[in-house]
Amino acid sequence: MNNYKIDGFDYCELYVSNAKQAAHFYHTALGFYPIAYCGLETGSRDRVSYVLKQNQIRFVLTSPLNNDSEISEHILNHGDGVKDVSFTVNDAEAAWKESTERGAKSIREPQLLSDDRGETIIATIEAFGDTNHTFIQRDNYKGVFLPGYVVFENNLIADPTGLIHIDHVVGNQPNGEMQTVCNFYEKVFGWHRFWTVDDKDISTEFSALRSIVMANENEKIKMPINEPAKGLRKSQIQEFIDYYNSPGIQHIAMSTKDIIDTVSKLRNKGVQFLNTPDSYYENLSERIGDIDENLDQIKDLGILIDKDENGYMLQIFTQPLQDRPTLFYEIIQRKGSNSFGKGNFKALFESIENEQKNRGNL
Repeated sequence: MNNYKIDGFDYCELYVSNAKQAAHFYHTALGFYPIAYCGLETGSRDRVSYVLKQNQIRFVLTSPLNNDSEISEHILNHGDGVKDVSFTVNDAEAAWKESTERGAKSIREPQLLSDDRGETIIATIEAFGDTNHTFIQRDNYKGVFLPGYVVFENNLIADPTGLIHIDHVVGNQPNGEMQTVCNFYEKVFGWHRFWTVDDKDISTEFSALRSIVMANENEKIKMPINEPAKGLRKSQIQEFIDYYNSPGIQHIAMSTKDIIDTVSKLRNKGVQFLNTPDSYYENLSERIGDIDENLDQIKDLGILIDKDENGYMLQIFTQPLQDRPTLFYEIIQRKGSNSFGKGNFKALFESIENEQKNRGNL
């Protein structure tokens, strides 16, 4: 039993080579609105960060201001990618203390940050690979993001795409390390297994994976942990590991209340999605049953559908958002189902394998 509570995801911070241009993409293509900034003008001498928000989702895009820094090294090794998956907590000091006592490595001890809008307490631990978790206690802060950031002054027009909150964040591990990472979350945070599949469930002619979804007490935090399983050729998980050069965050799933509208807007803004073969939609009604959405629109957009005993869910995956075949995003709408699209994995893998083939990496 923890002496603190994790309320949910607070933000995801990405280390990127050009935060200004990345922020422009997240605004124009994904529909996020820049709300806060730190950089040379605010007294930050080693980094610049743009904070973008859409409903409950916050991304922090950070670039280095010099070559000799941990941020520069991270980008050199991994390319653009997720550095920190942070959690909103009611007691950051207790979260850090209990986590480190249970074996987590401390990155930043509890630190009080304050300005004229109030104060926050933050602390950071190491998760897996070069990925961290930061605890954010912000109940006494009324500012736009955190102390040290200023409101991002701009004349941009908000054009949201209907993304609501982070549904889950997926971490890829080398073969044989999935269980170790899951044990870490169980030991350090007291999380539990929410869902699991193995290579008998998720495989194609060429590749397979195993996955365990870890969840916190209130189940607002869900983190699927994947590893590749033995196959005839290289799996998408192994391709990620090869190009990211370590374990890391493979994708972030963001929820919507109208996936047809959201995906239509994203496509019109230039976001590219994985292609779904027409054969996937053969006999789809027989497999899924009645749904509220128009099947012709679902097929035209390439959206996948799966069901469980509680209802159904709709999902689609973007192409990687950087040149390396690493980080991508998932758009998901849940209509009762709490699953992770087990019935869609074969179609998803086949689609990704087509992309791997084009890249010469299958």
